[in-house]
Amino acid sequence: METEPRSTPHLLLVPFPAQGHALPLLDLAALLASRGLRLTVVTTPANAPLLSPLLAAHPGSVQPLVLPFPAHPSLPPGLENTRSCPPSYFPVFIHALAALRQPVLAWARSNSHPVAAVVSDFFCGWTQPLAAELGVPRIAFSPSGVLGTAVPHSLFRRLVKRPSDADDGFGVSFPAIPGEPAFQWREISGMYRGYMEGQAGEQVGEAVRQNFLWNLESWGFVSNTFRALEGRYLESPLEDLGFKRVWAVGPLAPEASSSGDRGGEAALVAGDLGAWLDGFPQGSVVYVCFGSQAVLTPAVATALAEALERSAVPFLWAAGDGAVLPEGFEARASAARRGLVVRGWAPQVAILRHAAVGWFMTHCGWNSVLEAAAAGVPMLAWPMTADQFVNARLLVDEARVAVRACAGGIGVAPDAGELAAVLAGAVGEGGSAARARAKELAAEAAGATKEGGSSRQDLERLVLEIQKL
Repeated sequence: METEPRSTPHLLLVPFPAQGHALPLLDLAALLASRGLRLTVVTTPANAPLLSPLLAAHPGSVQPLVLPFPAHPSLPPGLENTRSCPPSYFPVFIHALAALRQPVLAWARSNSHPVAAVVSDFFCGWTQPLAAELGVPRIAFSPSGVLGTAVPHSLFRRLVKRPSDADDGFGVSFPAIPGEPAFQWREISGMYRGYMEGQAGEQVGEAVRQNFLWNLESWGFVSNTFRALEGRYLESPLEDLGFKRVWAVGPLAPEASSSGDRGGEAALVAGDLGAWLDGFPQGSVVYVCFGSQAVLTPAVATALAEALERSAVPFLWAAGDGAVLPEGFEARASAARRGLVVRGWAPQVAILRHAAVGWFMTHCGWNSVLEAAAAGVPMLAWPMTADQFVNARLLVDEARVAVRACAGGIGVAPDAGELAAVLAGAVGEGGSAARARAKELAAEAAGATKEGGSSRQDLERLVLEIQKL
């Protein structure tokens, strides 16, 4: 007796509107679509252009669901993405986006293709009760590593408090995580510290905490990481992630890209930057970039500029539009033919893969971490906020592909002389061990996503589980 063929599973994807969150989830969407799954991606008008490459590559299996961005009294009208926003906006976005629950639910109930599962960013915890109302599982997508995901969930689960008489050096330990990592209070996510200190307001603060608690009710986590980097956190389910399964499917960053518009319109095309880099010996240039969120204060930018000049290392600095640099710095660097400052978006993947780039000074945002790891470039770790101190610990102390550049956090200016010494030492013989380990990690990252690799296997297992729904 013939059985009726199973219909193609239909997934509802919900990104969080921040470049470091949305881009890897859209990369995952492309992988799922290429394996025959049908996808609908929730977006808002200003964020819809981010979907263009995905829609063009998979016109028959991916569709957008464009909804108005919910108005919120703490957000300026027309603001729909956290790019270039201060970190204090993230909790407000989490609270605001929860208002999409009812329109998404109404769409799902009226759609001719029933949703089989919801895959959403871990800042979109409101999709957990949405999935429950639809009677389907929800998978929480983490754009961070497993360690960087477990730490904030542990905090919101346990509600660790800083004693009233303690300063920012107060230590917070995580006994349920392998290795029992510990961090100073200043190194803990600003979102959590703001919640505990009442800075976000009652409604926004409770929405943030509930967001993390909802994640612990999910079917499991999909993490943009790989076993060679975070194997100790994948060996067994973690208590701080609700003992949920974790599929490690990274690195989700593209293997190669000649495009400069991944996440933004490039200030200079990759070819022009490549031509400039061609003038330097292999591995001699330090690439400096702190992502789309951090805007350096004038004091921090001045200290960094002075350190770059003192160290005499060749550099390419993606400074962003808002950075205030010392007067004459850019002209001196250009005249010496030793440095270049890029204003606006830089084609980071292409830059990191250029042979002349030997080091990456980074805020340790997870997308940047994986792009550097895939390119085999060691890092100068300068964490600012969010999960970045956790990532820096992983890179420096465990993976050994980074050295510490500055540990003060966002707004804290380093000593220019000390930073210059770190730069010179890394480019010299002192950085040889990290450079060698970075090459090894790149080979492991490439192997993870190939046939038979750990991340490829986890991806196929995830698809198989979804097809069974």
